[in-house]
Formats: sequence, structure tokens, C-alpha cells
Amino acid sequence: MQTIFVQFKCRPGMAYAVADTLVQDVEEISEVYSTSGQYDLIAKFYLPAGRDLGHFVTEKLQVINGVSDTFTTVAFKAFGGN
Repeated sequence: MQTIFVQFKCRPGMAYAVADTLVQDVEEISEVYSTSGQYDLIAKFYLPAGRDLGHFVTEKLQVINGVSDTFTTVAFKAFGGN
């Protein structure tokens, strides 16, 4: 299992619609948060090992209506947790 975090810049007024689309239409999503700063949203995804991250981001996330830019971070190891 691969964990990635993707930050989203959204067109003005579209952040909530993008968040709703992520939650409803992207089965790999774990959670999504609205954020302050350069990006409007950050989302955590779990992908099967070996899944092509580039295709996932460009073909499934960047094409969502209202998304203007993304920034992807690949996670290696989680420390702590619930």
C-alpha cells in the first residue's frame, strides 16, 4: 500500500465542490481537509503497491472540475497514530 498526500489549488469558489467530488468519486481517498496558505485542500490517498502514481494524479485528480493545480507528496513511514 502506498500513501500519498495531494494538495489542491482550486478555482475561486470551487474548493468545497472539489472536496465533495473527491469524497464521493475517488475510492482511494482517506480524508480531505481545507487548508490555509498556498493550496486550498490537502487529501490523503491509499493506493495499491505498484499503482502508477503519475497516472492516478493526472488522470483521476487533476481532471476534477475546479482543480487548477496539484502538489503531490509520497509518504514513506508513518510514526505514531491512533
